Amino acid sequence: MGPIRVILLPGSVLPAQPAYGALIEALGPDVQAIAKDLELYAGDEPPPGWSLDNEIDGVLREAGARGWETFHLVGYSGGGAAALAFTTKHPGRLLSLTLLEPAWAGNWDWSPAHAELWKAYDPLDSLPPEQFMAAFARLGVKPDVVLPPPAPGSPPPWMAKRPAGIRAFLRNFKSYDLDRGRLAAFGEPVLYVLGGLSNPDEYGEIADRLAAVFPDFRLEVFEGRHHFDPPHRIEPERLAGMLRGHWERAESAQEAAG
Repeated sequence: MGPIRVILLPGSVLPAQPAYGALIEALGPDVQAIAKDLELYAGDEPPPGWSLDNEIDGVLREAGARGWETFHLVGYSGGGAAALAFTTKHPGRLLSLTLLEPAWAGNWDWSPAHAELWKAYDPLDSLPPEQFMAAFARLGVKPDVVLPPPAPGSPPPWMAKRPAGIRAFLRNFKSYDLDRGRLAAFGEPVLYVLGGLSNPDEYGEIADRLAAVFPDFRLEVFEGRHHFDPPHRIEPERLAGMLRGHWERAESAQEAAG
C-alpha cells in the first residue's frame, strides 16, 4: 500500500490550513494530505453564479495537478456539502468519503424539525456582519451550549469575506440538486463524524438520513464537541486514528477487488 492521498475541504469560516493543520500533523508523513481552500473565497466576493459545482471543479483541478486519479475526500460543514456533491458527480475518483458535520445533504426526507430549523436561517440574511456570524453559530449547537465571545482585537482580513460566503452557501442549498440515487450507488466506505453538542435537528438528522442512503456508512460521535469546536481542531490525534483506519480499510478493499 503506497502513501495515502487525501483532499480536505474546510467549512465556510476558517481557511483550510488553520482548520486542518493540527490534523495533518497528527496524520503523519506517510499521509499526503492537501488542505484545499474553497473556490468560494478565491476573490474578494463570491464568484458570480457560484454553486457547489465550482467546488467540484476545484477538487478536480487539485487532484489533476498532483496526478491523482483516485483519492480520499474529507469535507467539513460547507466543505462537507461540497464533498457530497462531488460524490454524486465523480464517484469513481473516490476511495472513501469522510463527512465532518456537512452543512447540508439534499432537500429530501426532511423532518418537520429540520424544516423549521432551516426557516430560522432566513432572517439572518438581513443582519449586519457581526450579528450575522453570532446568530449563524447559535443555530449550529444545542441551546445550552455556551459559545465563546469573538477573539479580542481586529478580526483577520479573511473574515470580511465570510458573511457573503455563508449566504452564498445558504442560497445554493435551496436550489442545488443533490442526487440521492447517485449517493445510494456509492459503495465505498463513508465515515460521518458528529459532535454530541451540535444541533441534533441539523447535523444529527443529516447523519440519520445519510445512514439510510449510503450502503457502507459508519457514524462516530465525539460527545463533548460541537460544530464550532470540531474534532479535527480540538481532538486531532483521536480523529487521525479513526481516519487512518477508515482509509486503510477502503484501500485494502480496493486491492482485494483487483
